[in-house]
Amino acid sequence: MITTTSMKTHGCGEITKNETGKTVTIAGWVSAVRDLGGIIFVEVRDRSGFFQLVSDPQKNPEVYDIFQKLRDEYVIKATGVVSIRPEETYNDKLPTGEIEIYPSSIEILSTAQVLPFPLNSDDVSEDIRLKYRYLDLRQDKVLNNLKLRHKIVTTIRNYLNNHNFMEVETPILIKTTPEGARDYLVPSRVQPGKFYALPQSPQIFKQLLMVGGIERYYQIAKCFRDEDLRADRQPEFTQVDMEMSFVNQQDIMNTVEGLLREVFKLVGYNTPEKLPVITYKEAMDKYGSDRPDLRFGLELFDIGDIIMESNFEIIKDTLKAGGIVRAIKIPGIANYSRKEMDDLTKLAVSYGAKALANIMYLEDGSAKSPVLKFLTEEQAERIKQRGNAKAGDVIFFVADKPKTTYDVMGRFRLYFGERLGLIDPDAHALLWVVDFPMFEFSEEDNRYVSVHHPFTMPNLEDINKMETDPANCRSIAYDIVYNGTELGGGSVRIHSSDIQQRVFKALGLSDEEIKEKFGFMINAFKYGTPPHAGLALGLDRVVAMLAKTNSIRDVIAFPKNSAAKCLMTEAPAMATEEQLRELHLRLTTKVN
Repeated sequence: MITTTSMKTHGCGEITKNETGKTVTIAGWVSAVRDLGGIIFVEVRDRSGFFQLVSDPQKNPEVYDIFQKLRDEYVIKATGVVSIRPEETYNDKLPTGEIEIYPSSIEILSTAQVLPFPLNSDDVSEDIRLKYRYLDLRQDKVLNNLKLRHKIVTTIRNYLNNHNFMEVETPILIKTTPEGARDYLVPSRVQPGKFYALPQSPQIFKQLLMVGGIERYYQIAKCFRDEDLRADRQPEFTQVDMEMSFVNQQDIMNTVEGLLREVFKLVGYNTPEKLPVITYKEAMDKYGSDRPDLRFGLELFDIGDIIMESNFEIIKDTLKAGGIVRAIKIPGIANYSRKEMDDLTKLAVSYGAKALANIMYLEDGSAKSPVLKFLTEEQAERIKQRGNAKAGDVIFFVADKPKTTYDVMGRFRLYFGERLGLIDPDAHALLWVVDFPMFEFSEEDNRYVSVHHPFTMPNLEDINKMETDPANCRSIAYDIVYNGTELGGGSVRIHSSDIQQRVFKALGLSDEEIKEKFGFMINAFKYGTPPHAGLALGLDRVVAMLAKTNSIRDVIAFPKNSAAKCLMTEAPAMATEEQLRELHLRLTTKVN
């Protein structure tokens, strides 16, 4: 609904047949001009939709003269009486397609040059669209995406407000902390040599709000990460941040399920009353991913026990060294050519595999593969039965370190899901993934790092593994996954200063680093901290998926491109020498 103003009584798309015979005033952009033998038709557009104006030189020559001057994207205001169109001119594609106005007056509010690209055309490069983003916003697709975003944010706020949450803003200029992605730094003019960081999330502050007794907090929060970009990443992004006191994991999951139920209703999807829950281990073992797409099958399966009984020494050595082997059955492709099979091997290698083994089950009932020489007939039959393979199917398998094996086979599964048309684009698969590892080993840093963040509560059954067996220490963390994409994640938080110190120690932080980076938080936990937990949803990602677009840039009003640059304003830009001096900075490298 467009709020009426002194300049217009209705939005272009809001006038109905009920206004027939009434005088209305509309204002907007000229979307199209058609001169049909003396009578001119003008389609006017605003945010609410389209409306047709008509001028006949016999009825109002002054208005007709102005109609002759109109061009696409001129901004005009028109007043007239709403009338019913002749039935043969009805436009069934528009809500206003049965009515029109012969204006009694019309005014050109603003003229427009020829646009650098035609609106609502698919043949326009993204760079051009981003350079002229203010014009791109006029396109139906972009405008509809922003309308959907507005509805989603409104729904989220209403839901959380009705569930006793309090919206609280947290600082944008904060202290840089270790872990996570690279921070954006902001130099301080009044504190020479010191820097603020822009928050990657409000994590610390929302926990401190729980210490402060807020109990139920949320925020539509701006977050910043200096990382390489892709279709679902931006240097600045928005998340729906929430935190609750005196709750457990199930309480958070119930709250988020209720919230998403209301959000998904906006696009006509009624989510199940209870979403399926699988463990991280099950997700990796069956789907090779901690964000599995359950819209199709093709589950992975383990054949390690069979291989260990065989003569397949190369894979046995991999398994003895701590590796794993996972297999997948792909139906109906045993008739692939030698080249097609070689191309699949190259694909697996591009994903990180050293090799890709296969067993083809031919229509005559026989099996064909170079690996059969390492297997007895009984072992080969067990592999066939475990994969439930039939004539025409192929079983592929990869053996490597767990991380590599899961990544390769998970991507291989998605590849065939798409290639074989197994994924219904209109299907919806929401689920929870729980029991994530607390730590993972970073080859780059040569130490264990947090899988989520260092404020995640370890599983109490595994808490003593933090120092002795960190690789097998689980956390009380959970992700919400939709159609193979993580919509958000959270955890039960640490509320004990002792446990928090132990986690920092397990991450290799010294007492000095802990005090310097997190001293204020450790101190806060000493003054009575309630058990608390939370979650953050990626708002941009939620909107993009419900809008059925592949890029979050399509649902952000003024996004950056893949090089983190705003093509419209040309940010980032060079600072002047005077600005650098005020900030006590100088460039040591010459920049073009």
